[in-house]
Amino acid sequence: MVNTARAAIVDGIGEPFTIGEVTLDAPRADEVLVRIVAAGVCGTDLGVQAGHIPFPLPGVLGHEGAGIVEEVGSAVTSVKPGDKVLLSFTSCGECRNCRTAHPAYCQEFLPRNLVGGRRADGSTTVRRGDEEINGHFFAQSSFSTYALADERGVTKVSDSADLGLLAPLGCGIQTGAGAVLNILTPEPGSTLAVFGVGAVGMAAVMAAALTGAERIVAVDIVPSRLELARELGATDVINSKEADPAAELDRISGGLGIDYAIDATGNVRVLETAINCLAPLGTVAAIGAPAAGATVPVDVNYLLNGRRFIGVTEGDSVPQVFLPALVKLIEQGRFPLDKLVEYYRFEDINDAAQGIRDGSVLKPVLLFD
Repeated sequence: MVNTARAAIVDGIGEPFTIGEVTLDAPRADEVLVRIVAAGVCGTDLGVQAGHIPFPLPGVLGHEGAGIVEEVGSAVTSVKPGDKVLLSFTSCGECRNCRTAHPAYCQEFLPRNLVGGRRADGSTTVRRGDEEINGHFFAQSSFSTYALADERGVTKVSDSADLGLLAPLGCGIQTGAGAVLNILTPEPGSTLAVFGVGAVGMAAVMAAALTGAERIVAVDIVPSRLELARELGATDVINSKEADPAAELDRISGGLGIDYAIDATGNVRVLETAINCLAPLGTVAAIGAPAAGATVPVDVNYLLNGRRFIGVTEGDSVPQVFLPALVKLIEQGRFPLDKLVEYYRFEDINDAAQGIRDGSVLKPVLLFD
């Protein structure tokens, strides 16, 4: 059976989202058809639209979907029709990293999620009339009233879950929170700095506030974001337009350097600063993605004091484990995601995208009728 949907299509680099009718395949054995209720808009979607990420166009983007299961494939066991679900990334399930609970580092992560536009076997999941277009973005393409998702990227939530609020957990929020809770795990008395407090960086600040970190430092150039970061758990804020962050972090750490740093900007000069502010045994986690081929200079001798520089994808999370944990924290009022979210009608997707571009919105979420 073929399913008809309304989807936001990007026809070419620099083109706006245009809503039109598409058809989706029926679910294969390991796939789930989901009626989308809400979808977060992420900088990665806009990176494709701008031509920074080589996803083939025309295509349907969206990778922070949330909705209700309509139909499941014959081999699907984790969800059933009527279940509320969150959609996240997919993985092969067979490589060593997948088998050791690190699916975000799947050997096939890029073609299966970010740049393929098709299923692993090369088949399309979406058509516009007689034209095959690209989809399967993070195995969902959730800028559509219906999405065809891999079971490995589907997480069941409770019947009472607020899907509009929870949709962004699928990528950006789990990335920032996971970098702190799954990877850095700050110990009591430690110092952590977050460079760039957009949605991902703000999630890292909120996660850090759940740990024993003694000082949580937010670094940004937007005063309103720094004010919100302080409200959400930052003990210190630095406006890097007004002060030298390296000097301020040196002062805050008493000249010892910081124990943990996260770069959520994708700016290599900012990343270089983060690295150079580390204490011995300190770790910097790179979350923001600069242009392909970007490099940062590092003095190898500087690293010999136990300093580490690591890259992070999707917070190194297992979505079916980590997302329910974040949902519980939200329900308990300990992870105030609602402070970041602004809602838009699906038809206003271009306005939502512009809110990210001009910095006026932290996390736009599209609501579907």
